[in-house]
Amino acid sequence: MNKAIIATTSLAGCFGCHMSFLDIDEKILDLIELVEFNKSPINDIKKFTKMCDIGLIEGGCCNDENVHILKDFRAHCKILVSFGECAIMGGLPALRNTIPLQECLDEAYLNGPSVVGNNEKGIIPNDEELPVLLNKVYPCHEVVRIDYHLPGCPPKAELIWEALYALVTGNPLKLPYEIIKFD
Repeated sequence: MNKAIIATTSLAGCFGCHMSFLDIDEKILDLIELVEFNKSPINDIKKFTKMCDIGLIEGGCCNDENVHILKDFRAHCKILVSFGECAIMGGLPALRNTIPLQECLDEAYLNGPSVVGNNEKGIIPNDEELPVLLNKVYPCHEVVRIDYHLPGCPPKAELIWEALYALVTGNPLKLPYEIIKFD
């Protein structure tokens, strides 16, 4: 049996969705029997080496590098799954969407309480090697086509397991209320 090939990445978020993914605990051993990881922090492969069956994306897009990575995933993954609220709706990073970008930068680098005495030259980082910030944080589906969404902050490990197992085996996805409800 050929193993399904999975890629994962984290964009503008906290990496909590990957932590929840690892919380499938001993089922990770069952998953390894079914899949091979490609381009993922799980195996530290930095570039795609082949076409992937499933791509898991956590985090939204807040800079041009996030957009580039997301488009690269769409080009290299047959199925793209956004998991977690940052990927689905922008999450906490999108709180800046109500404030003009320049005002955010001024507060962070010029006027914020932690800046006093630490940035006397009034420099806002703008090195050419830094990703260019977007005017707002975008959920993944506003940048590329997303096939599935797994909600939660982070999604429950059981939800991630059930979704991956169904996608890899071709079985129907069973999502009882208990694994997608939020209190």
